[in-house]
Amino acid sequence: MITELTQYVLNGLMLGALIALPALGLTLIFSVQGFVNFSVAAQMSVGAYAAWLTGTYVGWSPIPMLILAFAVPGLLGIVTDRLALAPVRRQSGANTALMLAVVSIALNLALENALRFLFGSNLNSFDMPIERNLRVWGLSVGPQQLRNLAVALMIAIALAAFFSLTRWGKAMRAVADNTDLARLKGIEPQRLSNLATFLGMGLAGIGGSLLAIDTSVDPSTGSRLILVIFAASVLGGLSSLHGAVLGALLIGVIGEVALIAMPPVYQSLTAFLAILVILLVKPTGLFAGAAGVRK
Repeated sequence: MITELTQYVLNGLMLGALIALPALGLTLIFSVQGFVNFSVAAQMSVGAYAAWLTGTYVGWSPIPMLILAFAVPGLLGIVTDRLALAPVRRQSGANTALMLAVVSIALNLALENALRFLFGSNLNSFDMPIERNLRVWGLSVGPQQLRNLAVALMIAIALAAFFSLTRWGKAMRAVADNTDLARLKGIEPQRLSNLATFLGMGLAGIGGSLLAIDTSVDPSTGSRLILVIFAASVLGGLSSLHGAVLGALLIGVIGEVALIAMPPVYQSLTAFLAILVILLVKPTGLFAGAAGVRK
């Protein structure tokens, strides 16, 4: 029983590592722009398709695939933000954040259906060699899962260093804390808003490509996980990058351990329950105030 429980916890950590990247993107955009951009789900699929196309038809190795899976959603995110979201942001009002969230949902559906129009709805798999699972102390883990975990950890560390050590990162934190004060100090919020969108959507794209390499890619690759991603960000406080990572790992573990007591079809129910409990007990999130974009 203990070994079985440990296996579920391990599976949850591996799933949480994948969730962490788009959760970081969602949190980053929220911290700088002040709204939840649900189109990160479609950008996960865009990144997955970018990696799949170059890996399948061009023969690229995983590292160039991941770089492209970061760049394409990042640039597309800036374009769609300028076209669909920026006009709404300029209409400052009490309901602007809600309007932006609704528009981002519509944008997500538009992008997802564009992918479906271009590539169809079939599942597409990467042409990767079959690898045996590693077994240690009775526990089983796939080599690709370990690589996904390593990539997620390296990106999280690099992002933390970016915000702590670089001029752009510190400026972005200043905009997140107080936009008006940052503008008085000569910081241009619009340029940093574009950078936040590029980084956030790029992180979502890498997360989608890693998920696709481990499973498959289709237009709904990201949409199937958007509720879990949102739950991880809420759990982390929606403005803490460290909290987003911890929240993703915790949501992943909760979702996998819950399989002991419920069928897999109800696994997403744990995300609903997590959001409900967190908002009732601590609306600011369990890790609010942790080191991140906002202090």
